[in-house]
Amino acid sequence: MGIAAAMLLSPQSFQVVAFMLLSQQPQQPEIEGLASYYTVASSSPVTASGEPMCDGELTCAMLQGEFGAYYLVVAENGRSVICRLNDRGPYIKGRVIDLSLAAMRQLDPHAGMMKVKVYRLGQEIPLPASTG
Repeated sequence: MGIAAAMLLSPQSFQVVAFMLLSQQPQQPEIEGLASYYTVASSSPVTASGEPMCDGELTCAMLQGEFGAYYLVVAENGRSVICRLNDRGPYIKGRVIDLSLAAMRQLDPHAGMMKVKVYRLGQEIPLPASTG
């Protein structure tokens, strides 16, 4: 694995800066606000995109956006996760994104809600080329 890939996959907070440089995305968040999470037990077993809901996948729900697009979610604690949009929501005033259980746990193992910044990455994640 190359240095760029190691930085992208590293759980350290510099992951956000490294990924932004690698993907050449604008550094302005698409949306900022409160994130919550949802589970199979608390919602429909099928997402708005028609996919089955899965607590273990890195997915998210937002009121707008194209299904299949990837988003970088950066928590106020400096941790980040890349999620794929496959559902609509949240439908609770003041919240900007619902994360799958797995995505929320990557941001914080114990949090139910947290402040985040959300960056749109596009339909494909631009991973560094393998040199092997």
